[in-house]
Amino acid sequence: MIIKLYNENPNPREINQVVSVLRDGGIVIYPTDTLYGMGCDALNVRAVERICDLKGINPQKSNLSIICNDMSVISEYAKVNTPTFKLMKRNLPGPFTFILPTTSSLPKIYKNKKTVGIRVPDNNIIREIVAQLGNPVLNTSVKIDDEEIEYSTNPELIHEKWGDIASIVIDGDIGGTEPSTVVDCTSDEPIITRQGKGVLNF
Repeated sequence: MIIKLYNENPNPREINQVVSVLRDGGIVIYPTDTLYGMGCDALNVRAVERICDLKGINPQKSNLSIICNDMSVISEYAKVNTPTFKLMKRNLPGPFTFILPTTSSLPKIYKNKKTVGIRVPDNNIIREIVAQLGNPVLNTSVKIDDEEIEYSTNPELIHEKWGDIASIVIDGDIGGTEPSTVVDCTSDEPIITRQGKGVLNF
């Protein structure tokens, strides 16, 4: 199923429809401020395992990332010191993934790496979904195939490719092709481990 939502003013009825799918353990594809994302309720371990399996992600070796709707809930899922919090506050919402140590609020699947990626995208659609869900959303990008870039950016083609797997594909217009910039905040100084979209304001 494809649902059209507008970033400026997402329709609450359709947001609730997406939230209902996530609460039932379903997978949803949605726009962010970078690439289209594929996600589920981040606290539903079975759904998280399903996405890891689909994407070939080994959660014991890979950082899992979650989307929060704003800064206020981040400390529930990740340990944030004052300098890191200030850095995040200067740059979020925005196209950044901050790698932080996990807290005990996240299921065991996140604790193998002892770190979690935190995103607060500059996109009202996904942030409103997360706010209404009341839990973060596990986030992985819809895989980019360089030869068929439209299958990662065009919602109709994304649905054609992933419609069997995702209960809902949200059409939030044509998506971007540049991933988020990844900032590792697990040591004394933040380190950019992947330069993507956006310039980090130190």
